[in-house]
Amino acid sequence: MLDLLTRACERSGCTVAAASSGEAALMVIRELGATIAWLCTDIDLPGLVDGWSVADTFRALHPDRPVVYISGAVHSRQRAVSTSLFVSKPFQLRPFADLASSLAAGAYPRAAADLRAAG
Repeated sequence: MLDLLTRACERSGCTVAAASSGEAALMVIRELGATIAWLCTDIDLPGLVDGWSVADTFRALHPDRPVVYISGAVHSRQRAVSTSLFVSKPFQLRPFADLASSLAAGAYPRAAADLRAAG
């Protein structure tokens, strides 16, 4: 899934910093945090650090930047915060790539509406 999302976002013109575990994601945030326009995290990441914790770390640095939570399991959406989206698996790559492009351009409200419309 990580490779598919990375390629889809890159084809949409986004620069991607991918991480294959929660621990790796925290390292990327520490190293590149200032340059990350938005975060996409699976809630159920491999390793000891879950996607909620990755998002919390990102939010501590950038409380106003968008976060996209992804999961195939049923989770309480109560942990999601403003300027965030919850995307349930399975989903189509094209609408997600369009979302990525919109978020990278700073168009959060429109991107959220477009993704919800795409279903």
